[in-house]
Amino acid sequence: MSRVGVFLSLLTMLAGTVQAEVQGMPVEYRSGDRLLKGYLAYDDAISGKRPGVLVVHEWWGHNEYARERARMLAAQGYTALAVDMYGDGKQANHPKDAGQFAGEVRNNMDAGTARFNAGVALLKQHETVAADGISAIGYCFGGGVVLEMARRGVDLDVVGSFHGSLGTENPAAPGSIRGRVLVFNGADDPFVKPEQIATFKAEMQAASPSFMFVDFPGVKHSFTNPGADEKGAQFNLPLAYDAAADQTSWEMLLEALKQAYPG
Repeated sequence: MSRVGVFLSLLTMLAGTVQAEVQGMPVEYRSGDRLLKGYLAYDDAISGKRPGVLVVHEWWGHNEYARERARMLAAQGYTALAVDMYGDGKQANHPKDAGQFAGEVRNNMDAGTARFNAGVALLKQHETVAADGISAIGYCFGGGVVLEMARRGVDLDVVGSFHGSLGTENPAAPGSIRGRVLVFNGADDPFVKPEQIATFKAEMQAASPSFMFVDFPGVKHSFTNPGADEKGAQFNLPLAYDAAADQTSWEMLLEALKQAYPG
């Protein structure tokens, strides 16, 4: 079976049912004068309010992969918003552009925080969302973003980073992170150095009451994305999809969300 086939089978298994009731729609919102283009997904067969989860895209930008993860969360009973951290929904077709777009956000995290919080506000305002139950997950660049939002005091019940960057110029103060932090990392990811992991673990162990770091042996960067191998070959990057690590990390995230929202 192809990697894409494995991913599609995983979607069906994890959703539990065909996603016929999941509604997905583009949404536009603003942070200051910047237009942001996101994607909202929820199951309209579920009555009442439910927790909301933000999904932050990889450094390629807000694309179909982020939207699919939002739909997967919706199939599990959450309302999910795939956010736009770059503005205007722009996407990168080359690593040079992706690095530039991501760097612009990293170098101005005050603006990045405002954009993230604009997504939080939009999600909380949706009729299906219980505003006191908000979590966030992110991939690659997005994993670093959600960790930074936790450091900056955004009220998030669960923060899940998948093959995300760990470094920061704004370390969390001891005891400052209120929610649970989960980090899923490929042990063979050359973008994440052992010394960065050690520094990050020490920071999180002091800052978060419930922190977990999962290192998948033999796994490279972008291991949750079935398109990683194609991108890696195209641009000679150390990217590789790993179906087992993808499945395990997703199931661990879902379990953390269930523990945070037992109702």
